[in-house]
Amino acid sequence: MPGPTCWPGSERSAGRRRSPRSGACALISADVLDQVIGAWLHTRATQAGGRLVIAVDGKAVRGARNREEKAPHLVAALAHGIGAVLGQVAVDAKSNEFPAVRELLKAFTDLAGAVITVDALHTQSDTAQAITGRHADYVMTVKANMPTLYKQLKKLPWTAIPATSAVSTGHGRRARRTIKAVLVPAWIEFAGAAQVAQVRRTVTKKGKKTVEVVYLITSDRDADPATLAAWVRGHWEIENRLHWPLTYQEDKSLVRTGNAPRVMASLRSLAISLLRLDGQANIAAANRHHARDPQRTLKLLQTA
Repeated sequence: MPGPTCWPGSERSAGRRRSPRSGACALISADVLDQVIGAWLHTRATQAGGRLVIAVDGKAVRGARNREEKAPHLVAALAHGIGAVLGQVAVDAKSNEFPAVRELLKAFTDLAGAVITVDALHTQSDTAQAITGRHADYVMTVKANMPTLYKQLKKLPWTAIPATSAVSTGHGRRARRTIKAVLVPAWIEFAGAAQVAQVRRTVTKKGKKTVEVVYLITSDRDADPATLAAWVRGHWEIENRLHWPLTYQEDKSLVRTGNAPRVMASLRSLAISLLRLDGQANIAAANRHHARDPQRTLKLLQTA
């Protein structure tokens, strides 16, 4: 999608490095821009099974790193299904992602009835409290990085619990996902916790088999195993979509001044979200299609 210099892809041309013209971007308030874009995309987010399901994850804008400062780090909220970015906030350089997640949740005017999926890094009791406090439900993942909780969940009598399985194939591999869910044990201390689940993912590729077992904690007492599995799979897929496609070569960006790196990240996410709202699965191909005729981009902006 072509456009002014303060737009994805404007930092590089024909494979040659050139000085970034980021003056306009540096003057924009990144917080206000994220709020406006997020509020608009929220009205167009796809609901899964009648509910808005949002994945929360973080990423570094690695191309904006310089000798004096670390790369800016963002925490973003993405809608399951379309992968549109509904909001993002910057992580304070002297802090970590935990308070940023809670700040991101505050940016939504209404989360009632939504489901928030987070990875193992954000499986925190304070985050669970923040989500249920907004009348939303959470699905949190427990991996080996939380050894005590992981071992406790592993000891539950999973062999006696019926399983739900699904198989998918693609990209030369076969994946079987098996999930078992039970009511939450009394010793789980997360706010509103209602169920725990075991997810076993077995992937076979070129004759080599790998097995990953993770556990879930959710505040949704009515979600069946198949629904939980769909939410988890959606989160895994959306994690990959958050680390933006190579279309805009973010890690090669030369924009490093002031707010410009974060503003550019917001515009990249907006461009990709617009294309996904338009039903485009191949972002690179869609980008080339719009680049051939600026009128196509204008039409997309007017009709999205």
